[in-house]
Amino acid sequence: MIDREQYTPGPASGAQVRKDGEKWTLILVRELRHSPEKVWQALTDPAHLREWAPFDADGSLGTVGATVKLTTVGAPRLHVSETTVTRADAPKVLEYNWGGFDMRWELEALGGGTRLTLWTNIDRRFISMGAAGWHICFDVLDHLLSGTPIGRIVGPDAMKFGGWQRLNAEYATQFGVETPSWPSGTSRMGT
Repeated sequence: MIDREQYTPGPASGAQVRKDGEKWTLILVRELRHSPEKVWQALTDPAHLREWAPFDADGSLGTVGATVKLTTVGAPRLHVSETTVTRADAPKVLEYNWGGFDMRWELEALGGGTRLTLWTNIDRRFISMGAAGWHICFDVLDHLLSGTPIGRIVGPDAMKFGGWQRLNAEYATQFGVETPSWPSGTSRMGT
């Protein structure tokens, strides 16, 4: 594992918001230097998810109809949600619900790599926070697939990370929303 202190997220980019009244959908696009098959495995295999995703899965997300428990990492209280995989068209499209939020992953072969697109509905008050968190998750995923893992950076750990605050503010500006306030009962740094 390389030193996580050497990691600095790049500028907020590759994200957009689709607004449909109160329902807002965050769309994040990242180009990865890895094949769709390799990215698919990272999106569906519990051992891979443990290395980069904001949740742990107790089974593979790679099969339609599979029921999987997703445990949010770093939540103030234990948060486990059960999901059923509604679409698993390997290695192109994966759909399920995580904690009440629809998740749609699209993988498109691009040269020798993959264009990965995540579509997820997020409460509009926290959409910039979600974009910042997923941005860092995608960076960690890219490092993992490149063989230079830096370790999962999610939840309160991500919020303490210097690059997260910057990304949150940059995405808020891009989306035309106020930078969200920190949850009550915690300080700005989550300590």
